[in-house]
Amino acid sequence: MFQYQFMQNALIASLIIAVLSPCIGIFLVLRRQAMIGDALSHASLAGVTLGLLYGQNPVLSAFLFTAVSGALIEYLRATFRRFSELILAIVLALGVGTAITVISSGRLTTNADQFLFGSILTVTTLDLYMIIGLAFLSFIMLTLLYNQLLYITYDSDAAQLAGVRVRLINYAFAVLVASVVSMMIRIVGVMVISTLLTLPVATAMQLGKGFKKTLLWSIVFSVIELIAGLILAFYLNVAPGGFTALLAVFVLMVVLIGKRVLANRQRRKAESV
Repeated sequence: MFQYQFMQNALIASLIIAVLSPCIGIFLVLRRQAMIGDALSHASLAGVTLGLLYGQNPVLSAFLFTAVSGALIEYLRATFRRFSELILAIVLALGVGTAITVISSGRLTTNADQFLFGSILTVTTLDLYMIIGLAFLSFIMLTLLYNQLLYITYDSDAAQLAGVRVRLINYAFAVLVASVVSMMIRIVGVMVISTLLTLPVATAMQLGKGFKKTLLWSIVFSVIELIAGLILAFYLNVAPGGFTALLAVFVLMVVLIGKRVLANRQRRKAESV
């Protein structure tokens, strides 16, 4: 299987995505902003269609459009403080509207459907280099902003009083999310990006650990789910994105059931003493 160049590209891209996406997803989950990933994933489709329309690399165009959309979300927070859900509706309208308009224009020479569901075959060597470059910049930015992001995540008001530039950090975080979303679109597709950003984190949170251990466990779950999804999708001849999402749900259910069984055993053991 891995003697094929496209599978080698897909495996390397999947490993990068599997490590990086929980690093971003854990902040989205703890901030209760999981739906932002969904909004930006749809915005990335607009970036892809514009890139295909003008003959540009779709990963780069997806990143640029998604970064602008992420910045727009942060900008609109000041206008819609009491109605934050409207911000996501606006960004979704912008992304989906742009994508549908471009696709329905009949001017695309490449089928954009593959970006909806993901495809192993679509990860070219150029895309892989683009993903590696974006990942490298994302890891550097995440390392530099880690403490500030953690502070803002747990208490935004206190962070601002302590001198943290909350608004600027939030704009930088929006670019980070855009980077991860644009990397994921080739492998998993638009429809399940937000799922794979958050489900490994949700699974890790069931283990009841602290922040760092939750992050490490979410990376473990993410790697297992993405690599297993990639390999099984190859043999089953299905889209890797949807199948990986099913695996993520399955793993979450197994952990939840295991946690319940373990709690019941411990309760019975305590009662019998």
